[in-house]
Amino acid sequence: MITTKLNFNTQLWKSKNIKIIIGLILIFTILLSFSMLRNHTKLIGHKQANLLYSQNKIEKVILDGEYIYLKTDKENYKIYKEAINKKAFFSKYPVEVREEHGYIFDILSLLILIGAFAFLFRFMKQSRLQQLQSIRASKVAETTVDESIEALTSSVTFKDVAGIKDVKEELEEIIDFLREPQKYHNLDIRLPKGVLLIGPPGVGKTLISKAVAGEANVPFFYQSGASFVHIYVGMGAKRVSELFKKAKQMAPSIIFIDEIDAVGKSRGEFRNDEREATLNQLLTEMDGFEESSGVIVIGATNKVEMLDDALLRAGRFDRRIHISLPDLEDREKTLELYLAQKSHYVDVKKVAQMTVGFNSAALDTLTNEAAIFAMRDGRNKVETSDFEAVKEKVLSGKRKILSFTQEEREIQAVYQGAKAIIATWLDIEFEKIGIVTTRLTLQEHEIVSRSKLLNRIKVYLAGSIATQIRYNEQFSNASKDILMAKELAHKVVYEYAMSQDFRATTLQEEELLIDAVSEINSLLETLKQAVNEVSVHLLEHENIAAEECRDILRKIF
Repeated sequence: MITTKLNFNTQLWKSKNIKIIIGLILIFTILLSFSMLRNHTKLIGHKQANLLYSQNKIEKVILDGEYIYLKTDKENYKIYKEAINKKAFFSKYPVEVREEHGYIFDILSLLILIGAFAFLFRFMKQSRLQQLQSIRASKVAETTVDESIEALTSSVTFKDVAGIKDVKEELEEIIDFLREPQKYHNLDIRLPKGVLLIGPPGVGKTLISKAVAGEANVPFFYQSGASFVHIYVGMGAKRVSELFKKAKQMAPSIIFIDEIDAVGKSRGEFRNDEREATLNQLLTEMDGFEESSGVIVIGATNKVEMLDDALLRAGRFDRRIHISLPDLEDREKTLELYLAQKSHYVDVKKVAQMTVGFNSAALDTLTNEAAIFAMRDGRNKVETSDFEAVKEKVLSGKRKILSFTQEEREIQAVYQGAKAIIATWLDIEFEKIGIVTTRLTLQEHEIVSRSKLLNRIKVYLAGSIATQIRYNEQFSNASKDILMAKELAHKVVYEYAMSQDFRATTLQEEELLIDAVSEINSLLETLKQAVNEVSVHLLEHENIAAEECRDILRKIF
């Protein structure tokens, strides 16, 4: 590895020097050209000068140092100033006097060349010194990289993670595989090499991965994506290689890479040689070990759209688990977990209802702040009023968390309820739609119909139209969905060329959106009762699944 870096640094150093040398040669060539052009004047004698004088071919006389330059309409000549009758020439033709410019130009050119070569020498010396320092630093890093990769033993289990029932079910088979890998091998069953946990910050992605390791009772290797990105090219790749090597030695085991987007960003115009080398090594390692190796890679990100396509293809992170903000039931269980070791008289359901949009980390902070507030008040039991007292402190502190008043919850329930009903009616698949989340199923087809795209636009617009019908007012919560509707309409017209006459214009986008609004108004009038029922359901449960929406529609129609 050191030899590779040495060769790389040497090549880099040489390439920089070559560029400098080429630049200096160009400067020298330009100066030489100027000098040659300056001296490209025919030297003549007394007889030829007198002939030009008598034929009146001279336009201008220039006195420059020891020469007199005679400018004609076709060519320029020069003659020693003592070889002609200066008085006659100066009296007959216009005269220009130059103050030794030629010598100044020559001296200036020489100084530029000397300065350029001095700069080159200094640059080469500094580059060589930096190269040696880089090699020494690489040697130090080479000797310490292994020591920072350690296997952890997780004491966390699913009992310590409240809610996320769906996530637990998806991870159960991973845990069972890690506990009894031979059972799967005997049946020739292979499990995913990688599992990607996707969700906003604070929902417990790291805690979930620790719980998987704790449930399976296997070694747990934790690394953040940023820890792989070093300033020295090749060190991140080596760290990845060492990580997988140790994990395989201690298999069955789990590798958890937090914030994997730090190293797994799409390779594009903003290149970073170190990050790309590290990503390539990660891809190679995930291809290299077999499903039977007993190593499961769990990655966590809240920016899945930034990940490189090669990382998401089948055979690498081919199982993706979405972790959304906790709903009412999840918040109740989470609060019960956090209050288990605290003496309290807390109405958990009431606290859960007033914490819409809080993630698990925020609920932990809120519970702790409530306990502190009770202690400061001289009480040894936490009460519901303590949560109410510190809620605003948590909201306005460093953790800015979305929260709704009762009126806002009702508006949002109508907004999201309309989207859920329109999506169900138009066969736009979704996993779950809640007060604060909309999880439409991502399109994974290569070919999508125009009707399907237009139906997705209608879903994005349904909420804003429903609230406008109900309250005769527009609200700011529609901004993101309207933007997504506009972006999709733009794609339909420009990117997919689905306009009627194949001519893409802004007017066509506007007409497409206007038609969608008109159709949604008619649909919402027809589906008014269904929207009302879904809104009530959302106010009570905060989430609704696609099948529950279908059940409501079946009862009405």
